[in-house]
Amino acid sequence: MLFLSPAILASTDESIAEAARIIRNEGIVAFPTETVYGLGARFDSEKAIEKIFVAKGRPNDNPLIVHIAHPDELFVIATEVSTIAERLILSFWPGPLTIVLPKTPVVPKMATGGLETVGVRMPAHAMALALISAVGVPIVAPSANLSGRPSPTSALHVREDLAGRIDAILDGGDTEVGLESTVVSVAGKIITILRPGAVTRDMLEEIGQVQVVSPFFDPKDTPTAPGMKYIHYAPRAEVSVFVGQAIKNLPDLAHGLQQQGAAVAVVAFEDTLTEINNVTVKMTLGGRGRVDIAAKRLYAYLREADQLSVDHILVEGIKPEGLGEALMNRLTKAATHVIGG
Repeated sequence: MLFLSPAILASTDESIAEAARIIRNEGIVAFPTETVYGLGARFDSEKAIEKIFVAKGRPNDNPLIVHIAHPDELFVIATEVSTIAERLILSFWPGPLTIVLPKTPVVPKMATGGLETVGVRMPAHAMALALISAVGVPIVAPSANLSGRPSPTSALHVREDLAGRIDAILDGGDTEVGLESTVVSVAGKIITILRPGAVTRDMLEEIGQVQVVSPFFDPKDTPTAPGMKYIHYAPRAEVSVFVGQAIKNLPDLAHGLQQQGAAVAVVAFEDTLTEINNVTVKMTLGGRGRVDIAAKRLYAYLREADQLSVDHILVEGIKPEGLGEALMNRLTKAATHVIGG
């Protein structure tokens, strides 16, 4: 399939209208959300959905998320919305929460990985909502990157991966959250977290009983949400994540690798970085305790380390609590080694 180089469209009403025209005509456009940049196509066109899988190199059993501009559109997508799901919607939409629901026949199975369920969310981003509204139908959108790479948090990240593969990029600046949405399913009164995100376990427990799916997925199984089955979020360099007491060993290992002639990037909190010198690059996750800043910076740092052609990326982990659960989920999936787990 031949792709043209994408135009980067500024944040204007005219640009949104042009992007909507492309999507209505079965093209694919990258656009900003509060989480990461998405790659959008109209939800009801198998031709357009196939373009997403080809552009990303995405396995076709990896389901997509449908994005809506208003809760009323949910009933085009889902056959049933339980009482608990309604409470989740009232509490967290618009926002970084995807709810897996039984799908209507109008949703192609190509979009759901062959499943009879579909993930749906309403993003909390003015440009995303304006785009969906202008298209006139919901849009499916995975992250706007090559499959397996760190998700894009800027328009430039999208262009790095998908130049020549998509029709256009809407530039809305850097994303606010920096990690993909929380994905949940609901059965009775139980909320199951399929992928952690900025809507945290503690927040969900205000609505109902919560359980979490193990991040260690059996490859023989069918994924019920994005990010479950395949390698995700990974840069080209070898990634080692240090947790618990092993964090104190990070400076020594960084120095040892550098002395052996390796190019080393260290991604850590400010107090840890003060103990590290003479490495290729140091990248601060901010002050300890500001997990929101760390989450917002992580993917950009992994991409920057690749651009610098480092051999090793050493990352300081955190306690998997609150937003830290989502951050560690992404780091664990990106990691070559987890040290001290």
